[in-house]
Amino acid sequence: MNQNLVAIAKDNMVRISPTKASTITKSIVNLKVSSAVNQLKFSNKRVAKNILKILNSAISNAENNKQLDIDKLFIKEAYVGKSLRMKRWRPRAKGRAGSIIKPFSKVTIVVEERTDKTGDKV
Repeated sequence: MNQNLVAIAKDNMVRISPTKASTITKSIVNLKVSSAVNQLKFSNKRVAKNILKILNSAISNAENNKQLDIDKLFIKEAYVGKSLRMKRWRPRAKGRAGSIIKPFSKVTIVVEERTDKTGDKV
């Protein structure tokens, strides 16, 4: 892997469960950046807005920091991991308490400049 042709963007505090976020990120891997942006813009999922912000950050990192061509960018990797969990309590019967877990996710998107058309979905 040539580090000069790769740009990364991360968000460590996305307020959604990793399971829900990973369905969107799996659908954009190996897509051209322009088609992935269109797919995220017109998605009905709430997390798509956050992932679109991270993707736009990765595109601008590639353009400004690495001087890569935007037209040749593809999404090499997009993955989601667990972050912290907010714990809340809900009152239940007979003086008990029920727990509410509000999970956060870490989303990482890696874009790469490709010149050939091997194994790409366009």
